[in-house]
Amino acid sequence: MRVEGKSIIVTGSGGGIGEGIAHRLAAEGARVIVNDIAVDRGEAVAAAIRAEGGQASFVRADVTKSADVKALVEAAVQRHGKLDVMVNNAGWTHRNRPALEVSEEEFDRVYAINMKSIYLSTIHAVPAFRANKGGAFINIASTAGVRPRPGLTWYNGSKGAVITTSKSLAAELGPDNIRVNCINPVFNPDTGLSAEFAGGPVDEARRAKFLATIPLGRFSTALDVANAALYLASDEAAFISGVCIEVDGARCV
Repeated sequence: MRVEGKSIIVTGSGGGIGEGIAHRLAAEGARVIVNDIAVDRGEAVAAAIRAEGGQASFVRADVTKSADVKALVEAAVQRHGKLDVMVNNAGWTHRNRPALEVSEEEFDRVYAINMKSIYLSTIHAVPAFRANKGGAFINIASTAGVRPRPGLTWYNGSKGAVITTSKSLAAELGPDNIRVNCINPVFNPDTGLSAEFAGGPVDEARRAKFLATIPLGRFSTALDVANAALYLASDEAAFISGVCIEVDGARCV
């Protein structure tokens, strides 16, 4: 059990990559707080983890609202006595289109969910980590923040901000024994946002276009990302901070 007894929050874990991370961490002994804005989906994930013998409970919170994130962190501490790891997985994108066609409302939503959530989790989780003599943030960024594609300019920028901010926080919070790392997944056609990334339904032509950019010849999966998160959450990564793990089949090379 690689994360046995650790108290871990996974935001946006009512489906997709977040759901995979929550399941993987729970299977390795973590006490998981499943978070989402969709109560039915989040409760279902937590119930499925418990049915498999894991420990999980659900907390609804909007990661763009300070009071919600504060309550989310407090719930983990109240239920588990501490907080060890916060996985900032919740994310959003605008539809793949020219930069000038993305509305201000879409821009604000992308930055609120992808970047403001990192700010809020830092504000509210760092005191809990300090009380616990350390902790770890795992921020799910994207290969888009390293090798941006046209059509996703504002999303790319938000993920680039996550990467740079994570590195800065790693340097700043290191003396508190708080680690901060990123995971950069490549395109996954099975997530709820895949059509937005692709600019329309992920048909064979769009799949082929994305697949041609990945040297290992397949897309990322939730399990691929979850395995990276498991490593970064575990004590095996005790001296790993300020890094980005590209889960991308060499796309960023």
